[in-house]
Amino acid sequence: MTPRKAVTPIMSDRKNRWVATSVLVAGLLFTGGCASTAAEETKENPAQVEPIAGTDRSQVTLTQEGAGRVGIRTQPIGVAADGSGSVIALAAVLYDKDGKTWTYTTSEPLTFVPQEVVIARIDGDTAILTSGPAPGTEVVTVGAAELLGAEYGVPGE
Repeated sequence: MTPRKAVTPIMSDRKNRWVATSVLVAGLLFTGGCASTAAEETKENPAQVEPIAGTDRSQVTLTQEGAGRVGIRTQPIGVAADGSGSVIALAAVLYDKDGKTWTYTTSEPLTFVPQEVVIARIDGDTAILTSGPAPGTEVVTVGAAELLGAEYGVPGE
Protein backbone atom coordinates (compact mmCIF):
# COMPACT_ATOMS: atom_id res chain seq x y z
CA MET A 1 0.00 0.00 0.00
CA THR A 2 1.30 3.44 -0.91
CA PRO A 3 1.17 6.01 1.80
CA ARG A 4 -1.26 8.87 1.32
CA LYS A 5 -0.04 12.40 1.06
CA ALA A 6 -1.26 14.63 3.79
CA VAL A 7 -3.62 17.14 2.15
CA THR A 8 -4.77 18.87 5.31
CA PRO A 9 -1.45 20.50 6.21
CA ILE A 10 -1.18 22.08 2.75
CA MET A 11 -4.71 23.44 2.96
CA SER A 12 -4.03 24.64 6.46
CA ASP A 13 -0.79 26.27 5.32
CA ARG A 14 -2.61 28.16 2.50
CA LYS A 15 -5.34 29.23 4.90
CA ASN A 16 -2.74 30.51 7.39
CA ARG A 17 -0.97 32.46 4.65
CA TRP A 18 -4.26 34.02 3.56
CA VAL A 19 -5.15 34.99 7.13
CA ALA A 20 -1.66 36.34 7.76
CA THR A 21 -1.77 38.36 4.52
CA SER A 22 -5.22 39.74 5.38
CA VAL A 23 -4.08 40.75 8.85
CA LEU A 24 -0.94 42.38 7.43
CA VAL A 25 -2.88 44.36 4.79
CA ALA A 26 -5.52 45.42 7.33
CA GLY A 27 -2.78 46.46 9.74
CA LEU A 28 -1.03 48.54 7.08
CA LEU A 29 -4.28 50.21 6.07
CA PHE A 30 -5.19 50.92 9.68
CA THR A 31 -1.73 52.23 10.53
CA GLY A 32 -1.60 54.35 7.39
CA GLY A 33 -4.97 55.87 8.21
CA CYS A 34 -3.92 56.68 11.75
CA ALA A 35 -0.58 58.06 10.65
CA SER A 36 -2.11 60.48 8.16
CA THR A 37 -4.74 61.55 10.65
CA ALA A 38 -2.09 62.20 13.29
CA ALA A 39 -0.02 64.10 10.74
CA GLU A 40 -3.01 66.21 9.75
CA GLU A 41 -3.70 67.02 13.39
CA THR A 42 -0.13 68.09 14.05
CA LYS A 43 0.29 70.02 10.79
CA GLU A 44 -0.85 73.53 11.59
CA ASN A 45 -2.31 75.69 8.83
CA PRO A 46 0.05 78.69 8.51
CA ALA A 47 -2.81 81.07 7.60
CA GLN A 48 -6.29 81.45 9.05
CA VAL A 49 -8.72 83.45 6.90
CA GLU A 50 -11.82 85.07 8.41
CA PRO A 51 -14.40 87.03 6.37
CA ILE A 52 -14.82 90.69 7.29
CA ALA A 53 -18.52 91.40 7.88
CA GLY A 54 -20.14 93.62 5.26
CA THR A 55 -17.32 93.19 2.72
CA ASP A 56 -16.11 90.64 0.21
CA ARG A 57 -12.66 90.67 1.85
CA SER A 58 -11.11 88.68 4.68
CA GLN A 59 -8.53 89.21 7.38
CA VAL A 60 -5.55 86.88 7.39
CA THR A 61 -3.89 85.69 10.59
CA LEU A 62 -0.55 83.95 10.23
CA THR A 63 1.24 81.63 12.60
CA GLN A 64 4.71 82.74 13.70
CA GLU A 65 6.17 80.09 11.39
CA GLY A 66 3.97 81.24 8.49
CA ALA A 67 5.03 84.86 8.93
CA GLY A 68 8.65 83.74 9.01
CA ARG A 69 8.28 81.75 5.81
CA VAL A 70 6.73 84.73 4.03
CA GLY A 71 9.23 87.19 5.52
CA ILE A 72 6.57 89.73 6.49
CA ARG A 73 7.85 93.30 6.90
CA THR A 74 5.81 96.36 7.81
CA GLN A 75 6.31 100.11 7.74
CA PRO A 76 4.15 102.97 9.07
CA ILE A 77 2.28 105.26 6.69
CA GLY A 78 3.87 108.69 6.63
CA VAL A 79 2.79 112.21 5.66
CA ALA A 80 3.91 113.84 2.43
CA ALA A 81 6.47 116.63 2.96
CA ASP A 82 4.19 119.12 1.17
CA GLY A 83 1.18 117.99 3.23
CA SER A 84 -0.65 116.80 0.12
CA GLY A 85 -1.56 113.41 1.59
CA SER A 86 -0.32 110.25 3.23
CA VAL A 87 2.79 108.50 1.95
CA ILE A 88 3.03 104.75 1.58
CA ALA A 89 5.76 102.52 0.18
CA LEU A 90 4.78 101.46 -3.33
CA ALA A 91 5.70 97.89 -2.33
CA ALA A 92 2.72 97.96 0.04
CA VAL A 93 0.22 98.63 -2.76
CA LEU A 94 -1.71 95.78 -4.40
CA TYR A 95 -4.08 95.95 -7.35
CA ASP A 96 -7.18 93.77 -7.52
CA LYS A 97 -8.87 92.40 -10.65
CA ASP A 98 -11.02 95.55 -10.92
CA GLY A 99 -8.02 97.90 -10.77
CA LYS A 100 -8.69 99.06 -7.21
CA THR A 101 -5.67 99.60 -4.99
CA TRP A 102 -5.30 97.97 -1.57
CA THR A 103 -2.82 97.54 1.21
CA TYR A 104 -2.67 95.17 4.17
CA THR A 105 -2.66 96.88 7.55
CA THR A 106 -1.82 95.37 10.90
CA SER A 107 -2.80 96.52 14.35
CA GLU A 108 -2.34 93.16 16.06
CA PRO A 109 0.67 90.89 15.75
CA LEU A 110 0.35 88.45 12.83
CA THR A 111 -3.15 89.72 11.84
CA PHE A 112 -3.53 91.53 8.53
CA VAL A 113 -6.57 93.40 7.21
CA PRO A 114 -6.91 94.64 3.62
CA GLN A 115 -7.80 98.33 3.27
CA GLU A 116 -8.53 100.21 0.10
CA VAL A 117 -6.24 103.12 -0.79
CA VAL A 118 -6.61 105.81 -3.45
CA ILE A 119 -3.37 106.94 -5.05
CA ALA A 120 -3.00 110.59 -6.10
CA ARG A 121 0.43 110.08 -7.64
CA ILE A 122 3.51 107.89 -7.57
CA ASP A 123 6.93 109.36 -6.88
CA GLY A 124 9.67 106.75 -7.35
CA ASP A 125 9.04 103.94 -4.85
CA THR A 126 6.48 105.98 -2.89
CA ALA A 127 2.74 106.45 -3.44
CA ILE A 128 1.01 109.60 -2.24
CA LEU A 129 -2.55 108.76 -1.13
CA THR A 130 -5.70 110.84 -1.23
CA SER A 131 -7.47 108.32 0.98
CA GLY A 132 -6.65 105.24 2.98
CA PRO A 133 -5.49 104.31 6.45
CA ALA A 134 -4.31 107.08 8.77
CA PRO A 135 -0.64 108.08 9.03
CA GLY A 136 1.19 105.89 11.51
CA THR A 137 -0.80 102.77 10.53
CA GLU A 138 1.53 99.83 9.90
CA VAL A 139 1.25 98.41 6.36
CA VAL A 140 2.83 95.28 4.90
CA THR A 141 5.72 96.13 2.57
CA VAL A 142 7.08 92.58 2.13
CA GLY A 143 4.75 89.59 1.87
CA ALA A 144 1.57 91.39 0.77
CA ALA A 145 1.19 89.26 -2.37
CA GLU A 146 1.39 86.10 -0.24
CA LEU A 147 -1.30 87.48 2.08
CA LEU A 148 -3.49 88.14 -0.95
CA GLY A 149 -2.92 84.57 -2.10
CA ALA A 150 -3.86 83.25 1.36
CA GLU A 151 -6.95 85.44 1.45
CA TYR A 152 -8.19 84.15 -1.91
CA GLY A 153 -7.12 80.55 -1.34
CA VAL A 154 -4.21 80.32 -3.75
CA PRO A 155 -2.28 77.21 -2.70
CA GLY A 156 1.34 77.51 -1.71
CA GLU A 157 3.89 76.29 0.76
